[in-house]
Amino acid sequence: MFLIIKSMLTPEEVARLVAISQEMKFVDGKLTNSIHPDKQNLQAPRDPGDALYAESVKIVTAAYMRNQQFREFAYPKQMAHPLMSRYDVGMKYGKHCDAAYLAIPPNVVMRTDLSSTVFLSDPASYDGGELVIHLGSQSVPIKLNPGDTVVYPSTTIHEVAPVTKGTRLVSITFIESMLRDVGQRTQLYELNMVAADEKERMSWAGRVRLEAAIQNIMRMWAES
Repeated sequence: MFLIIKSMLTPEEVARLVAISQEMKFVDGKLTNSIHPDKQNLQAPRDPGDALYAESVKIVTAAYMRNQQFREFAYPKQMAHPLMSRYDVGMKYGKHCDAAYLAIPPNVVMRTDLSSTVFLSDPASYDGGELVIHLGSQSVPIKLNPGDTVVYPSTTIHEVAPVTKGTRLVSITFIESMLRDVGQRTQLYELNMVAADEKERMSWAGRVRLEAAIQNIMRMWAES
């Protein structure tokens, strides 16, 4: 199961990130996956001392953390610093599965349960560049409006299709969930959506019992 969040970033935040990207000195994307023969992109330098990088991390992280839909889908325990990534004409990232564990400086290692992409470029400004998620025999291409976000299991095979015109700018990150099991996350997300949709039609006693059930299931399944 994957989630699309519309307008997670405000237009002002998108505009600021695009402006940052125009000032930033991007580096070769192979720095984070040197062995993949079809990783051809550029990415922000992971330098905490770089003011532009630090500002981009702060903007995107804050957007995730304030979004209730994201929190109730991902149940985030840890999240990697969001990283801006750029694809110019001819660039792509071939089929791959994200690494199970990710080192976060200075000395933290997190499990990657979920991957996420925030789209920053107007989809009409570039051709190609779809995020393609492969689900069994089906391939799902995703290309969203600026500020929109997709969250999907890191276990899936996915790729970025070649860009044939323009520039694709995104921000990517990885999340370790309090709920390792994707089935458990899905069931709790569905219960939260039912609670949100039906609460005005439920009696107060019914709402209390449903919320208690959600919280108690979370206590049973969540990792500390």
